[in-house]
Amino acid sequence: MTDPILLYDTTLRDGTQREGMVLSLADKVRIARRLDEAGFPYVEGGWPGSNPKDVEFFEAAKGMTWQNARIAAFGSTRHRSNRPEADPNLQALVAAGTPVVTIFGKSWLLHVTEVLGATADENLAMVGDSVAFCGQGGREVVYDAEHFFDGYKADRAYALATLRAAHDAGASTLVLCDTNGGCITDQVTAIVRDVMATLDLPARYGIHVHDDAGLAVANSIAAVQAGVRHVQGTINGYGERCGNANIVTVWADLALKMGRATVPAGADLSGLAELSRYVAGIANITPDAHAPYVGASAFAHKGGVHGAATARVRHAYQHVDPALVGNETRLVVSELGGRVNTQWRAEQLGHELEGVVDPRELSRLIKQLESEGASFEGAEASFELLIRRHQKGYQAPFRLLDFTVFVEQRDGRDLRAEATVKVEVEGEVLHTAADGNGPVNALDSALRKALRAFYPQLDGVHLVDYKVRILDGDAATAAKTRVVIDSASEWGTWSTGGADTNIIAASWQALGDSLEYALWKSGAQTQRRDERHFTTIQGDRP
Repeated sequence: MTDPILLYDTTLRDGTQREGMVLSLADKVRIARRLDEAGFPYVEGGWPGSNPKDVEFFEAAKGMTWQNARIAAFGSTRHRSNRPEADPNLQALVAAGTPVVTIFGKSWLLHVTEVLGATADENLAMVGDSVAFCGQGGREVVYDAEHFFDGYKADRAYALATLRAAHDAGASTLVLCDTNGGCITDQVTAIVRDVMATLDLPARYGIHVHDDAGLAVANSIAAVQAGVRHVQGTINGYGERCGNANIVTVWADLALKMGRATVPAGADLSGLAELSRYVAGIANITPDAHAPYVGASAFAHKGGVHGAATARVRHAYQHVDPALVGNETRLVVSELGGRVNTQWRAEQLGHELEGVVDPRELSRLIKQLESEGASFEGAEASFELLIRRHQKGYQAPFRLLDFTVFVEQRDGRDLRAEATVKVEVEGEVLHTAADGNGPVNALDSALRKALRAFYPQLDGVHLVDYKVRILDGDAATAAKTRVVIDSASEWGTWSTGGADTNIIAASWQALGDSLEYALWKSGAQTQRRDERHFTTIQGDRP
């Protein structure tokens, strides 16, 4: 029976080397717990010899119960001038008190002589001494052969000698690292096979790949096919430069494409998408919508032909069932889609079109609106409102009439914006004004002020993001502009959009949709104003 593939996660160490990614101690603990829950057999927590935060993490880890994960501390071989017991880096590794220590050493003579300033023999001694020292007390030692593939190409015999030195000193796993991420797949396959056949050691072989050539996942899979049983990577491929092998994609490929047993078990990957989003959320990194398997667009179909086929035969344009990885099929509403896309997406959002709204007419209207600059891909709340507005008997809670915005700056003072709006509710025209730190903020404040007397629940609606896209840059300052506003409240989050050659007008459309959607989702009923409200509104008129 083939041994399962052990997945070794290094998000908390190698992943944090991604530019702009910063994790607090609490963040690292939360991610480590989630990885443990997911079943990862190895979770690399950091480099205790490099910074105080990682030392604190390992101290915290000592007092925690781990169901599946063996926590690993990472560090380098000793300095060429130190004995192991006097080397600060090795002392920090041992003091971390982890059941696993991962040591990296040099495989490439260029690094040995030019970076470390050591001789070839000194480096072999450094590897052996460091592995033996860290393996005392029954600790498992994983040896990462840094720059192995470059070292192998430069001097095959020496690169192999470093692996043998690590194994002879007690390393149970020998990991071949493509640290520069420049190997192509057939090179990885050939080198892995040659290493295993030549050394013929009773060791577990591993792979650690960076993505500088865009081949990290492919090279990891190729290494498994060549015989390795230990794969290192990071959640979502986070890492330095172009990133590391995405362990999420590798896991799904091994389990779903190759039928290989993995640890964590690949039989149930239904939490994979949630795991990807969870780590991205803690890292404060926007999830990649186009990530394989787990991205929001991984099973989204925009083209009309694709959408129609998918509606009839789900797997016609899908390589796996999205539910296997915790994802879902989506048909995107756009000018490229057709009636089926529109009807499917409406039904996913809880709207039954049959007998209520003609899907063909709705699709035609969407194509027309998108030709004029609108977009419903990133503004699904506006799409839902479009459906509602075409249902018989729908009455909008308010009607936008007109607006005026003044922006001025005098004598070098702070910019000042003032908006005046007219909005109709139940046949009554409300006319209000408000200041803001910009024209859109002033519009938002004035509109809310006008509606507050009827709909006080709008005070709980907050704008969380504001995105602007120029649609036809060749038109310069006369270009058509698309605005998308993300809003949130206790009823959830939603996105609305507007398009116009005037950015304020586009924002006005998106703001109006946002508040109308909020009222619909809240089940709002018009509340009659008392005399105090009426007086306040009238007093705000300019």
